[in-house]
Amino acid sequence: MPRREAIEGVVTLPTSGLRATEEQARRFDAEDALSGFKSRFYIPNGKIYMDGNSLGLMSRDAESSLTRVLEEWKRLGIDGWLSARPPWFEYGERLGARVAAIVGADPERVVVTGSTTINLHALALTFLREMPGKNVLADRLNFPSDLYALAGDTALTGGRLKMVDSEDGRFLDEAEIIRAMTPDVGLAVLPSVLYRSGQLLDMPRLARAARERRIILGFDCSHSAGAVPHHFDEWDLDFAFWCSYKYLNGGPGATAVLYLSPRHWAIGPALPGWWGHRKDTQFEMRTEYDQAPAAGAWQVGTPNILGTAALWGAMEVISEAGIERIRAKSLRQTAYLICLIDEMLAPLGFSVGTPREDGRRGGHVALEHKDAWRVCAAMKERGVIPDFRPPDVMRLAPSPLYTSFVDIWNAVDAIGQIVKSGSHLAMDGHPRSVT
Repeated sequence: MPRREAIEGVVTLPTSGLRATEEQARRFDAEDALSGFKSRFYIPNGKIYMDGNSLGLMSRDAESSLTRVLEEWKRLGIDGWLSARPPWFEYGERLGARVAAIVGADPERVVVTGSTTINLHALALTFLREMPGKNVLADRLNFPSDLYALAGDTALTGGRLKMVDSEDGRFLDEAEIIRAMTPDVGLAVLPSVLYRSGQLLDMPRLARAARERRIILGFDCSHSAGAVPHHFDEWDLDFAFWCSYKYLNGGPGATAVLYLSPRHWAIGPALPGWWGHRKDTQFEMRTEYDQAPAAGAWQVGTPNILGTAALWGAMEVISEAGIERIRAKSLRQTAYLICLIDEMLAPLGFSVGTPREDGRRGGHVALEHKDAWRVCAAMKERGVIPDFRPPDVMRLAPSPLYTSFVDIWNAVDAIGQIVKSGSHLAMDGHPRSVT
């Protein structure tokens, strides 16, 4: 298990040193080097927002970059493609270089483009067309959209979707995944962090095992990018893909991101489109496809600039805060949250469905209770925004950029008051979650 290192500017404590008190929350906030970032975000109606792992909040920086692009469109019209600052024509590559810095990748290996599922299709089919009849390895705890896409891709290429099961419905065992990497498997796609439980998989170990077995391995990093530092180049990953609207705070439905190792560039995209053409000859409108020389070749159509612009400002905030400092605070916040749950909520029938070890935990905590959806609904009425996953999971995601330790204390205290009073039992309907 990776050891947690001390990060300059952030005081860290072992979980054993935590105490379930509001006083400790206030002391942590006073010591927090990232506390100033909260003022750069819009907090909806002053609520306690604990759902950043579904949709991150808007920063003033993101608002400014989106407003800038709107003004460029107003002032420049079509000339914005080449005369805007930065030119819209280069948005995917330039933003890709910014995101590359937080996932440990060379800039040419990352591009901001498409949507999460479209990028998965584009990458998976690129490899599957080279290995007709081979099976794809995935897991039953992955986000359903990935499984839908992979089932469709294997149907096109003659293989089948092979699933790794979970013994408890919460966690995956890397040893079981590796045992499932049999010769019939050509491609494997796994989550970096499980979207329900928050388990962080051992990505370097899985990448090594896949290489040894000559299996192409990709990760969906939607629940880790922006919350957990990655080292894609060092780990020698084949590919990865992720959204930008969770911990990256790029806005609802914002343009997604993909990473592709240069050893696969020569294969060429299975879904070529004109935005994956070489930039220097793209507007010559040749009938022959001239593939871009890097990961940018896996762009398909013209980018949605308005759906991308906010990410520019959002990345400025993350770059300034630093992904290592974000991770250090995230670990401290989730450890404190677990401590509060153990002391204040466990006697009320709640349990933690997230790994307690730092090296095994992403950015959120899964809180389990038989009336989870009713408690979620009651929390929203009290101004605390959680997330629900059926059948019995509340996901609480304190964002290091805009959630304070006192926010965490108040959120847990509200849950306790709700259940003690029984007010959740009067809640009807079913709270909806999107991603």
